[in-house]
Amino acid sequence: MKKTAVVDIGSNTIRLVIYHYEVDKGMREIENIKTVARLSSYLSEDGMMSEEGVTKLIEALESFKEIVNYHTIDDLRVVATAAVRQARNRKNILKVIENKVGWTVSILTEEEEAYFGYVAVVHSTPINSGVTIDMGGGSTEVTYFEDKKLKHAHSFPFGAVTLKRKFMKGDAMTLSEQKKLITFLKDHFATLSWLKNKQVPIVAIGGSARNIAQIDQQLKDYPIAGVHQYFMSKTSLFTLRDQLLTKTIEELEKLDGLSSDRSDIIAPASQVFCQLFEITQATGFLFSRKGLRDGIVIKELMDKNITPLSKNEVFINSLKELSFDYSINPMDAEYMMKLSSDLYEQLCKIGELSYSEEDLLLLKRGAYLYYLGEYIDSESSSQHTFYLIANRSIDGVLHHDRIKLALIASFKNKSSLQQYLQPFSEWFTKEEHQTIRELGALLKFAYSLNGSKRRLIERVRIEKSAGNVKVTLEAAGNTLAEEYQAEKQKKHLEKALKKLIALEFVKK
Repeated sequence: MKKTAVVDIGSNTIRLVIYHYEVDKGMREIENIKTVARLSSYLSEDGMMSEEGVTKLIEALESFKEIVNYHTIDDLRVVATAAVRQARNRKNILKVIENKVGWTVSILTEEEEAYFGYVAVVHSTPINSGVTIDMGGGSTEVTYFEDKKLKHAHSFPFGAVTLKRKFMKGDAMTLSEQKKLITFLKDHFATLSWLKNKQVPIVAIGGSARNIAQIDQQLKDYPIAGVHQYFMSKTSLFTLRDQLLTKTIEELEKLDGLSSDRSDIIAPASQVFCQLFEITQATGFLFSRKGLRDGIVIKELMDKNITPLSKNEVFINSLKELSFDYSINPMDAEYMMKLSSDLYEQLCKIGELSYSEEDLLLLKRGAYLYYLGEYIDSESSSQHTFYLIANRSIDGVLHHDRIKLALIASFKNKSSLQQYLQPFSEWFTKEEHQTIRELGALLKFAYSLNGSKRRLIERVRIEKSAGNVKVTLEAAGNTLAEEYQAEKQKKHLEKALKKLIALEFVKK
């Protein structure tokens, strides 16, 4: 196990994040501590950071150093972004930090700041092509990637704090201020021809984007936890912006999901997201919890060779962590994947199921995670499985697909499926409901075929027989446990297919 840490000196917040890293398990965030410093507000008209601002920075770093020392972390990166980068006295700031705290600070270039955000997004979301936006307090980075490869990147010298200071004089934005801000944003975004009409999702990073997602979830009584990979439509994003623009700071401070330290900057921030949505003609707005600091860890602290990952590879990396956390036996999981895939493909061949690459991938993922809730309690493993998968952030899977995965990996029977589905009834079509039931019942049946956990079934043959289904199972040993469980559990698949299933076990 390796401990690494990043201190991110931003324009709005200063943050310390500590990670654990294991080769087989991957990277996990174990501490995330921030302080709101608003360093960009201490920059004078001529670009000098005031003594008060430097003092505030030093106080934060000295506090963080105590935490770093407590965790005995040697592998540390301290980086600074726009506020320090834009300060004319930045060399002096770095010397003060080195003398008083003992840390060497790297000032990220605009290109590096944009790049690290891109790295984090392509390693933690399923988006193949998209536009990223990372809006800090004093700068805003945008990138465009295609097939997971970075094509363009740019940093604008404005952020949520500087926009608020420039365009919002009172407790709420006036119509005149809104018009001026919109014109300002349109003019700046128009300087990047590669942004226009991309028609891809926007992946947003940073505190302002996180708060937008959290507020939207609160307003909708969102039924599951987590904002990583939370998706918003244009209607949702623009409606929320309109609501934020009409509220005073006092009203915003009472808004669930909005951090108190962002109540004065969330309105201009929301306008930035909407204007970017307009110029790109985006297909949706997605929040990524992984950003600059995670990108640094992936690229530098882990010394990883960065190559674009497919959607499935992103998911597999996250799957490793789940496997370790819930003691999933990899051999049993791989066996479940193969067995369920064989059953699915043969049922498709005889016309009992409709083949879909997407459904097969979902089935394999569900097979790997099937009944992981047994780790907590075998008697209520279905309930635990559904809750854990539904409410845990899993890289490479949007929330809609995460619920699908939770439903089939926890399948027990039709009534429990309907119970789990109840809060999500509008998320899926009737056809999707049926597919989920079929895949879940198939997994339940496949699970029964490994009743003794010895992986005895070596070959499956399925054929139609007198209008029903005959399943022949060739085994490498005594299948007493498998026969009992299969006869008991096949009823769920029979009901889903509306066909009787005859089983024949053949010992090789």
